[in-house]
This record gives sequence, C-alpha cells and structure tokens, in this order.
Amino acid sequence: MKKGLLIVALAALAGGLTSYAVVKGMSNGQVTVIEQNEGAHFRTVNLSQDNWPDFTYAAESAVDAVVYVKVTSSAPAVQQAPSSIFDFFFGFPEGGAPQQRERVGSGSGVIIREDGYIVTNNHVIDGATKIEVTLNTNQTYPATLIGTDPATDIALLKIEAQGLPIIPFGDSDKLRLGEWVIAIGSPYDLRSTITAGIVSAKGRSMPNYTGEFKIESFIQTDAAVNPGNSGGALVDKAGNLVGINTAIISKTGSYTGYSFAVPSNIVRKIAYDLMDFGSVKRAVLGIVMQPIDDKIAEDLKLSSRNGVYINEVSKSGAADEAGIKAGDVLIAIDSTRITNSASVLEAVSRFSPGDKAKVTVIRDGKEQVFEVTFKGTSQETGTLSDDGSVAFYGASIKEASEETLSKFGIKHGVEIVELGPGKIMEAGATEGFIIQYVNDQPVKTPQDVIDIVKKSKRAVFIQGITPSGRTGYFGFGV
Repeated sequence: MKKGLLIVALAALAGGLTSYAVVKGMSNGQVTVIEQNEGAHFRTVNLSQDNWPDFTYAAESAVDAVVYVKVTSSAPAVQQAPSSIFDFFFGFPEGGAPQQRERVGSGSGVIIREDGYIVTNNHVIDGATKIEVTLNTNQTYPATLIGTDPATDIALLKIEAQGLPIIPFGDSDKLRLGEWVIAIGSPYDLRSTITAGIVSAKGRSMPNYTGEFKIESFIQTDAAVNPGNSGGALVDKAGNLVGINTAIISKTGSYTGYSFAVPSNIVRKIAYDLMDFGSVKRAVLGIVMQPIDDKIAEDLKLSSRNGVYINEVSKSGAADEAGIKAGDVLIAIDSTRITNSASVLEAVSRFSPGDKAKVTVIRDGKEQVFEVTFKGTSQETGTLSDDGSVAFYGASIKEASEETLSKFGIKHGVEIVELGPGKIMEAGATEGFIIQYVNDQPVKTPQDVIDIVKKSKRAVFIQGITPSGRTGYFGFGV
C-alpha cells in the first residue's frame, strides 16, 4: 500500500514539474526538438505572449507621424482648335488661348525629425509645383522640397513646425521572414489607414525597363498597399520605422497581394545626406558583378550559391586599390552576408565616400578579407585621369581614336569609356557611346563637351552613335 502511495506521489510530482516546464517554456519562447528512435524529428514551438501579433502600440504610437502629401503639378497645355482661318494669323479670341492645366495628386510621408523633416517617395513629388502636407491632426502646412534621390525613389520635405511626433528608425537588417509589420498611409485619400502583414521576402528587385540607375533591395510584404500609400511607413511591432512603402506589382493598379518598401537603413542614409548636403554622397565599390550560376559554382568548387561573382574591377577604384580582383566571389561586406547583386547595392548604399569596410571574398577556394575605402560616385566633372580620360557627371569620356572613328565612318566624336552612377548613367547612356553633338554643336575633345555644358543654363541634349552603330540621343538637366 505504501509503495502504491509513493508511486502516485512521484507521478504527481513529475506531472507538476512537467506542467511548470511547459508554462516556463511558453513564457520564454522556447523551441524544443524531439528525436525519436526511428530518427524522425518533431519540433514544438512555444511562443511568449509578446510574440503574438498585437499592433495596438505600434499603430497608436506611429500613426500621428504619418502625413498626407498633396501635390500640385502642371499638366501639358490643351490647345483649343481654331474656329476660323483668322485664328491662325491673328491669334485666338479672348479666353481661347491655350491654358496650362493643374493636376493634383497625393501620397503619404513620414515625419523623421521633430522640426519638420519628412521622408516620402520621389515619384510622389516628381514634377510638383506646389506641395502641401496635412498632419493627422488636420493641420496643413506648405512644404519645401529639400532634395530627391531617384535611384532609391526617396525625397525629403521640410515644413515649418516644431515638436512634431516622429517614428524612430529601426534596423531593417534585423527584420526576419514571417515577422509581422504594419503599413500606414492614405490610400485613395483614406487618411491614416493601417494594414497588417508579414515580411514575405527581403532583398527584392524589380525589372528596370528604363535603363536608369536604381538601387533596389526592397522589403516585400503582404500588407495591403494601394495608390496613395506611397511614401508611407512600414512599421514593426515595436513602433519603429523599418521601411518606406514604395511600390506594388499589379495588373489592375490596385493591391493584389504584393507590396514593396525601401529598407529603413537605406532611407536613413539618404535622408540625412539630403538634409546635410542637399544631395546624396554615394559610395562606390568599383566592381562589375553577376549572379553565381551552376557553371561558376562548379568551376570554382563553391559549396554555396550565395554571393556574387566579380567579372571586372574598375581601375583605381575602391575594390582595385584594396586588392580585390576579377574572378573573386564576394560573400560579405562587414557583417552583412551577400546573397545576390541587390544585397551588394543595399550594403554599399549605407556607406559614404571615405568610409571603410571589411570585404570578404573567396579566392582559390579560401576566404580572404580586404579593407576597402569607398570612393565617391564620380570625380569632379573635368578632372583628368591617368589614362587621359576626363570625368563627366559620373562617366569618363575620351577623344575617340582614329580606329573608332573609322569603324563608324565619322570624322569627330568623344567616346564614353566608363560609366558610373551619375547623370550620364541616369540619362540612359551606355559605355562605348560616341558623343558627336552637344546642344547641336559638334565636339571633338572632352574639353569641347565640358565647355558647352558649362554654358548650358537648363538642360543638355547629346546626339551621337551607339555601340551598335545607330544614331542615339539622351539628355539631362544641369
């Protein structure tokens, strides 16, 4: 009898300890993996209470710092058809002259400083003649455009106000797949709308059909985002800004399950560059890269497809001076692991010219670490390089050789010998393009090009020959 009571007591004690362990495990968010004799694995996940999706704090703390952005721009003039032949010679009758129409658009923005600095998308304010910002308290302010960065689709606005609510920047690198986030904005003029979703993917890029220089490493979420959400906040459960909602993929123009945000680590750097300098001080590593395919992985005996293969290293660039070579496989920049080209662009975009970083590559099957000092996007326009080329808005130009002129059957021209981030790349030019005319004036030397551009007050129009031998054109503002 006593033995039976002892067994019951021990069983009760064991049950109590088990219950305590389960409760304790749930409060600490433990993951338990059980392996049976047959080799099968079973995983038990016990989430703590604060891991369940409750967005009340994040929503209430962040919503007041998300603003409505109203943009007025000029639409092309609509010319009224002449009512008689006399209108051709004597002008339109009173009230019949072509009128410049106003077009009104809207988007969202995020207050990042209490003294009125607001981040939004470049495409929200592009071409604006007037920008107004309405706070969640319904106060409206005129906004000044501080600067834009088309490469990341970020713009910075300023309103004259103090003591404004802000959303603190979070670390977008620490976002995890499946983590809950909320999107705040004004879709379809529905002010302060909050939607929720999870992080569906990181490091996303989208096809670029324009040829413009882009830095894309989007956070993909399934939080509902529609027209008007652009420039709004992507916020984590703690109420931190982890992204600026920017784009959707849709055949209808409305949300179909995919939305994309610029990571906050990129946004912070761009915003403070625009705030401090009026333009973005962009670092350049100086490499040409490609994804690692099966052939490269097999030839180099790589154990993983993560990283990028370096095809070419720019002469006298940051990577070249650090000792990095073509044929290396780039796998890390500081503590950031490189998985694809988008992750390289994202990592480098956080640095400024002059910053240093540890770059890890695989060479001859072994990891090697190089200290890189990043350079700027371009030398000052007009600077002469050792090879005789001249810096020109992010590109390098050089007088076309007799062999090149003969190849295309032309008598004069200036060749774009190297292309880097800057106005020339953004305008859609390519390496090997032969510049023949600048603003309808013939050019023979790089100095001819620079002299004409210096005299231009508003825009530069360039005509020449593409590498394929066709006539090409591009232009940019100065």
